Amino acid sequence: MFFPCESIVLRTTAPIEIIDITATVQTRFQQSGVRQGQLTLFSPHTTAFVCLNEREQMLQRDMLDFLHRLVPADTDYRHNRDPVDGRLNAHSHLLGLFMNASETIPVADGRLLLGGWQSIFFIELDGPREERRLLMQINGEQ
Repeated sequence: MFFPCESIVLRTTAPIEIIDITATVQTRFQQSGVRQGQLTLFSPHTTAFVCLNEREQMLQRDMLDFLHRLVPADTDYRHNRDPVDGRLNAHSHLLGLFMNASETIPVADGRLLLGGWQSIFFIELDGPREERRLLMQINGEQ
């Protein structure tokens, strides 16, 4: 059984930001009552993504530093010479080449089968933004 797609609405406050959404996803999932199946998260953005990784404060700082070093914002990118929406965000799109627009998490016995160190993150690469959406679709049996 497919459940209606839900939106998780987020507000971001930094140019590049890693937001732990595990608790929000867990709460929404528990409300579904699904016992077996899968949960899919999808970002409909070209500069914001979803990923599974470890939640640890120093690691998250390392991740931010890595992203800033990997594709610096202050380089002369062709996309920034005449941006369609006025945002100088070529670096955000380029960083997105290394990210996932979606993640699927298996469900068994009413639990998301995340690994012991896994958390669910929304990754903003072109913030701050007043509103970002992450779509959540659950497929399974109650």
